[in-house]
Formats: sequence, C-alpha cells, structure tokens
Amino acid sequence: MESTIILLDEKTDQATKQMLQNVVDRKKKFEALKRKHLQSLWATMIVAALFLVYLYLYIVVPYSFFSMFSVFVDHFSHFLFLAAAIGLYGYMILIKKKLDKAEKEFQLLRCEIINKSKQLWEKEEEWKSRHKVFEMMKKNYDINLYHENK
Repeated sequence: MESTIILLDEKTDQATKQMLQNVVDRKKKFEALKRKHLQSLWATMIVAALFLVYLYLYIVVPYSFFSMFSVFVDHFSHFLFLAAAIGLYGYMILIKKKLDKAEKEFQLLRCEIINKSKQLWEKEEEWKSRHKVFEMMKKNYDINLYHENK
C-alpha cells in the first residue's frame, strides 16, 4: 500500500484505504498502458514510413510498373519488413484495447468511490475531513474524487 494512503488519519477506515489503493493501482496500470500505446504508435509509424520510403527508392523508381511486383516478391527481406510493419500495427491495436479496458476499470472504480463517499465517511467528523483525502489523492496521484466527470 502507498505510504500516503497508510498515513491517512483514523477517520479513514481500512476498507476505504484499500479502495483508494485499488484506484491508485488502476491509475498506474492505465498510465503504463497509455505510455506503451504511445510507444507502439510511434514505432508503427516509423517502421511504416521507412518501409514506404524503401519501396519508393528501391522498387518504384528503378523499375517499371509491371516489374515492381515481381521485384518486391523476389526478396524475402521485403516480406519481413512488411510483416514487421503489420505486426507492429496489430500490437498497437492490442495495446489500445487494453488501454481502453484499463481506463474503463479506473473510471468505474473512481466513480464508485465518489458515489459511496457518504457511506465511506458516515460520521460527521469523518465527512468533514474527507476533503483532506480528496486533496491528497489529487495532489499525489492526479486522481479527482470531487467530481465524476473526467
């Protein structure tokens, strides 16, 4: 558990601390997948651009229109380059799906904490001090618990 969550005052019970830890974990997973998706997107774009430049310089320019296809399929390295570009594109799509799922899980858990805040901080003094928890989550983890909207 994160040290800042452990150090919350006695007005926040253990179950609430665990919920806060879960939302922090989901946020970290979402951010990691977001970074991974961006890296795969750039890698796909770079490899595809290099492949198109290679095709243009070594196949389109020196050969006639009818001999381009035969020149392309004559070299196995062309197939590997094409497979790498397509493979990176598929990997990027896979990471995007995981990213969307992680974002949905994070947002659902965050909204659940917001909706259950009256139950989590039932007593009057707990309710009055919940803003400290919300501020800590916003400051340390960039997780907004004040509003449901992003």
